[in-house]
Amino acid sequence: MRWTMVALASCLTVAGCVGGTSMAERQDEDVQSALQYDDVPCDQLIAQRNALAQQSNLPVTAKTTFSNPAMGFGPFMPDTRSKAERDRNKASGQIDAMNRSIERRDCGKPKKKESFGLPGSKLS
Repeated sequence: MRWTMVALASCLTVAGCVGGTSMAERQDEDVQSALQYDDVPCDQLIAQRNALAQQSNLPVTAKTTFSNPAMGFGPFMPDTRSKAERDRNKASGQIDAMNRSIERRDCGKPKKKESFGLPGSKLS
């Protein structure tokens, strides 16, 4: 039993050290910065987000998800997800970043009317 655990730990260590192929590293790559979308006009960004969500068959509220590897072996476990699953997780990260930019800039909400009159006065 003890030798089996040692062998398993060594295999996971070697498999995870192949450079950028561990589950934890690839899942971290799915998280994206919202700042890259701040220069995109609001209506165009909303259209891009909706198109990506439809193309990836995800809701427009998608968020990045992380798996919970057993016993803290995340940095050493090889990424065994299928290409389709990795692509969906990457799209979820992009959608989440777009949503954070949209929310921060109040895109899609009607602009507040600025008035400089006194409260209670009606201007025609």
